[in-house]
Amino acid sequence: MTFAITNPRTGQSLATAARRAGTFWTRFRGLMGVRHLPAGEGLLIVPCNSIHCFGMKMAIDVVFVSREGEVLHLIPDMAPGKFSSIIKKARAVIELPAGTIAATGTAVGDRLAIDAPL
Repeated sequence: MTFAITNPRTGQSLATAARRAGTFWTRFRGLMGVRHLPAGEGLLIVPCNSIHCFGMKMAIDVVFVSREGEVLHLIPDMAPGKFSSIIKKARAVIELPAGTIAATGTAVGDRLAIDAPL
């Protein structure tokens, strides 16, 4: 099942076909081994307050959000093999194709509309 993630402030869509990773195994696997994440796709990892990109084949944009969908922290173009800081108030992480944050004008403090449970 896929769902949409939009930024009401900018009117832009971050993802039209995002998937939710909410089990231990789906969170653990994440996007490891994926060679290309097409525009419009993404992965919502819940619960999550830090990530790593070990075993990944591509750079991604990373959005940390609160339980209410507020953007708390952004990492544009996170390279394979890197890891993020722990964002204490984050409830979830959204992994998106590199360039999505800039293309959508998403900023810290925005409240995203996420059509899936956080």
